[in-house]
Amino acid sequence: MASSPAFLALSLFAVLHLSCCHGQAAGNGIVAIYSLGDSITDTGNLVKEAPPGMFETIKHFPYGVTFGRPTGRCSDGLLMIDFLAQDLGLPFLNPYLGKNKSFDHGVNFAVAGATAMDPTDQLNSSMSMPPFAANSLKLQLRWFKDFLKSSFSTDAEVRRRLQSSLVLVGEIGGNDYNYAFFANSSVKEVEKLIPGVVRTIIDAAKEVLHMGANRVIIPGNFPIGCVPGYLAMKTPGSSDYDSMGCLRDMNLFAAKHNARLQRAVASLRSSYPNASIAYADYYNSFLELLSNATTLGFDAASTRKACCGAGGGDFNFDWTTMCGAEGTAACEEPSKYVSWDGIHMTQAAYRAMSRLIYHGKYLEPQILNFPEKNDQA
Repeated sequence: MASSPAFLALSLFAVLHLSCCHGQAAGNGIVAIYSLGDSITDTGNLVKEAPPGMFETIKHFPYGVTFGRPTGRCSDGLLMIDFLAQDLGLPFLNPYLGKNKSFDHGVNFAVAGATAMDPTDQLNSSMSMPPFAANSLKLQLRWFKDFLKSSFSTDAEVRRRLQSSLVLVGEIGGNDYNYAFFANSSVKEVEKLIPGVVRTIIDAAKEVLHMGANRVIIPGNFPIGCVPGYLAMKTPGSSDYDSMGCLRDMNLFAAKHNARLQRAVASLRSSYPNASIAYADYYNSFLELLSNATTLGFDAASTRKACCGAGGGDFNFDWTTMCGAEGTAACEEPSKYVSWDGIHMTQAAYRAMSRLIYHGKYLEPQILNFPEKNDQA
């Protein structure tokens, strides 16, 4: 018999609020995390690499307001990667481009704005790529290899290190699509990019696995039709929205990317049977978060509204006046909001997503072990 909605909500609440303290996942044997990706994961690379004047807003408050200081993260505080590191009993990942930082327990190579496909490989594409898109997955993979080569003397040592590590290949690919959509390309035109984006992600994962990694997580895309930035861009009729108030065509597009990526991940598993390769379902975990927003402590009326912005209206978002720019303001309680700046999520939402994925049912298969301690709920 199907569970009642109330029971499901209470079960979800319990999952999200069980222990989240350091050192509880020692059974994983994971001593380091290596992360490739974009702004969903970047802990400070872009602000180190970007030329003066670019992305000045994320270098200053209100970015980082919940954390206590700006860190280069595209949020009011921590990201999913931070909560994952905590749960594995590891320190937060330092950005690769940070100077005088410890990389003993992993490195974050992710760069906000990065694409999966390298701009030079964008065949038959008329997209205008911003300068920071050069920090593509191809470049991050080169950084990854250079770091390991300089840190360990032999390939055997690299393999041993990777066999006791966790590698995240993504989330990445979202910006390949974002730049095309923001240039007013149609959904049908942007769909042509999906095979190349997925192939690039899988090829990167193959290289990581070939080097010796045996625990790899490959995340999918979010339901972008629920993001305030996209919602504010469109002026559709009521028939263009789904039952959750999200843009139907945008979510269908993201689902097509995810379906192709999942098939490719399944094929990857058959090629590397001795490795643990998981797909992180950002799409359905985010929809579950929206469905249970009130139970999880969010303001249900603000789930599609940016906490920080100047747009007002239904979404509090304006592409010409982004969070942190003159004339914008942040809400008083970011923890009540899912979206931080109309594109990225709040610390509270990232924490909920981390619990849903890494402690819940949205890591497929579950390759991590988190001994839950009910007395610390």
